[in-house]
Amino acid sequence: MSRTTDLRSRELFERAHAVIPGGVSSPVRAFNAVGGTPRFITSAQGAYLTDADGNRYVDLVASWGPMLLGHAHPEVQAAVEAAVRRGTSFGTPTEPEVELAEEIVGRTPVDLVRFVSSGTEATMSAIRLARGFTGRDVVIKFAGCYHGHVDALLASAGSGLATFAVPGTPGVPASSTELTLVLPYNDRDAVTAAFAEHGDRIACLITEAAPGNMGVVPPEPGFNAFLAETCAAHGALFVSDEVMTGFRASPQGQWGLDGALEGWAPDLMTFGKVMGGGFPAAAFGGRADVMSRLAPEGPVYQAGTLSGNPVATTAGLATLRLATDDVYAHLTKAGETIKAAAAEALTDAGVPHTISSSGTMFSVFLCEGPVRDFADASRTDAAAYAAFFHAMLDAGVYLPPSAYEAWFLSAAHDDAAVQTIVDALPGAARAAAEAGKATK
Repeated sequence: MSRTTDLRSRELFERAHAVIPGGVSSPVRAFNAVGGTPRFITSAQGAYLTDADGNRYVDLVASWGPMLLGHAHPEVQAAVEAAVRRGTSFGTPTEPEVELAEEIVGRTPVDLVRFVSSGTEATMSAIRLARGFTGRDVVIKFAGCYHGHVDALLASAGSGLATFAVPGTPGVPASSTELTLVLPYNDRDAVTAAFAEHGDRIACLITEAAPGNMGVVPPEPGFNAFLAETCAAHGALFVSDEVMTGFRASPQGQWGLDGALEGWAPDLMTFGKVMGGGFPAAAFGGRADVMSRLAPEGPVYQAGTLSGNPVATTAGLATLRLATDDVYAHLTKAGETIKAAAAEALTDAGVPHTISSSGTMFSVFLCEGPVRDFADASRTDAAAYAAFFHAMLDAGVYLPPSAYEAWFLSAAHDDAAVQTIVDALPGAARAAAEAGKATK
């Protein structure tokens, strides 16, 4: 297939560079990891994106997860249009936020929920609440787990199993991360050592319930239960970040996949993406005794002008109510078809690969497995992925423009959309193979 036209996108990208740092409002959109010009999308419908040059793509990004039902779902749109006609923001309590909170509490182990406007705000607030509740300051996170651009959580791992972190980006002072411990994911010994040395200072441990920001790296069986038990034994809170996995990995998120089976429950959870139905909305929730420490009931302050926005909560509520068991069954079936086709194409082309999944989320790593932590994920062949990405783009499939992201399907990915993906994979695998050879 001939290379897609990107003249209009290039023109828009040039204009954007003049007024927006890097030309984008979120770094991964810039295509720096894969090269070339980012596509400026003008519309989306169902499983498809249309860019400024008129190219149409099967979408495997789904706005980085939120579009569980597909783009411009008619029932979600109708609910949102009705909400907009009633007014877009009041700065008061509204019924949709109560209904959405009831929906989240009904699906998950949390007792109470507080709404915010972004996943970053949710994790930041959860950390503050954990510190306020415990009276402690140290936070544990895992290398490769992303919890938004909170200063204290933008840290890279130290040299030992229980070494305090250093800032991972300029602009974050050392004082912001000096109370953050970064450990290897899926490493029980590292967790045990950290709590043995710092247990009486640890306010909380925060983890992605199933990491998706280094690619999808599922927790090993029993790992989340082990984390919950270890935190409880030391008086720390267990914070399960389900901004990505919440209502995406399963109807109850990652907790629904293994928490109910393994008997673990978090003290605090964070949510985002799907629960906003494509709008900027997020939440954090947890045990009643912990959440009651929030203002106005308690002393831990948190507030937001647009928190619980009536349009965003209406969109999220409509999305969750439409996310039936049939939707998740469809996502699972379509995902299995694509994973099998990707494995076959990459094997035939001689490209080392590992396909990793959790629930309906999956990633394709261009390296030998297993992939169980960030160090393993970092072995993926980024140059080969860039070639793979552009070959898929040329064939009409829009993949995440980074080798370290999840692939997301929607209920709108019908047989025709899935077949377009399957048909594109052999050529993309051959392109990856050639790029892999060139880097050796």
